Amino acid sequence: MFTFKTFILFFATAIAEIIGCYLPYLWLNENKSIYLLIPAALSLILFSWLLTLHPTDAGRIYAAYGGVYVCTAILWMWLIENIKPTSWDIAGGFIVLIGVSVILYGSQH
Repeated sequence: MFTFKTFILFFATAIAEIIGCYLPYLWLNENKSIYLLIPAALSLILFSWLLTLHPTDAGRIYAAYGGVYVCTAILWMWLIENIKPTSWDIAGGFIVLIGVSVILYGSQH
C-alpha cells in the first residue's frame, strides 16, 4: 500500500540519485573539484540501498519511483538551480503523479 512513509522513501531515493548525478555534473561542466566524486559515489550507493527498501515488486517500484523522481527533479531545478518551473513542467509533474497513482493503486487489485 502506498503510504506517506512510502512517498518519503521515494523522495529520499530520488534526492540520493540526483545528488549522485549532480555532483559529477558540477565537476565536469562547472569546473568544480574532482573530490565531489567521493560524495557522489556515496550518494549513489545510498540510492541503490534505498531502492532495496521499497515495499513491492522491483519493476513496479521502479516505474512508480520514476514518476516521483521526475517531480523531485523539477523541485531540484527550482530550489537548487534557481530555475523556475514552467507551467508545462508543473503540468507534466502532475500527469506523472497520476501515472504513479494508477500503477500503485492498480497493483492493489
